[in-house]
Amino acid sequence: MLPSDPAARHRAVAGAFTDLVASTRSWEAPAPVTGWTARDVVGHLVEWLPGFLAGGSDVRLPAGPSVADDPVGAWQAAYDGVQAVLEDPATADRRLTNPHLGELPLATAIDRFYISDVFLHAWDLARATGQPHELDADTCAEMLAGMQPIEDMMRGSGQYGPRVPVPDDAPVQDRLVGFIGRDPAWRPPA
Repeated sequence: MLPSDPAARHRAVAGAFTDLVASTRSWEAPAPVTGWTARDVVGHLVEWLPGFLAGGSDVRLPAGPSVADDPVGAWQAAYDGVQAVLEDPATADRRLTNPHLGELPLATAIDRFYISDVFLHAWDLARATGQPHELDADTCAEMLAGMQPIEDMMRGSGQYGPRVPVPDDAPVQDRLVGFIGRDPAWRPPA
C-alpha cells in the first residue's frame, strides 16, 4: 500500500513515474490513450496542475522547460515543484477553492486529483515505452471502489473513455485500467 501522507505518497508515486520518464527512449511512441504519445502523457501531467492550483489557491508552481523541448526536464521541474509545496509546513493551512469541488485542504486536492492522475498515467507511459510497471494493487482497489459510484459523472466529464470490458475475476489493475477506458492488453503497434 502506498503511504497516506500526501508528501510521502507523491514521493512514491511521482518517483516511480520519474523512473519511467528517465528510461523512456522514444518520446513519439504511441500511448494507450487514443492520439497520445509518450510525450503527451508527460505533457498532460506537467501542464494541467499549475492552472488548477493557480485558479483556486495562492500556489504558483515554478516553470520548467517545455515538454516539447525537454520532457525529462519538464517532468523533473513539475515533480520538484509539487514536492516542495507538499513539504512546505505552510501547506497544512492552505486551502484550494474550486467551483466544482468546493473548498478543501490544498494537500488533499493535490493528492486526490493530481497524485491519482500520475498513478494512473504511469501505466500509460510504461505501456507506451515497453517498460515493466505494476500499479499498487491496494491503491487500484481503493481507486476503483471510489470511482465506481461516480461513473456517470466521470464519463460525463469527457476525461475518461468508455469502459473496456474486463472479467470480474481479472487482476484489480486490469479492472481499474478497463474502468478508466484502457484496454489492459494494449501493446504498442509493432
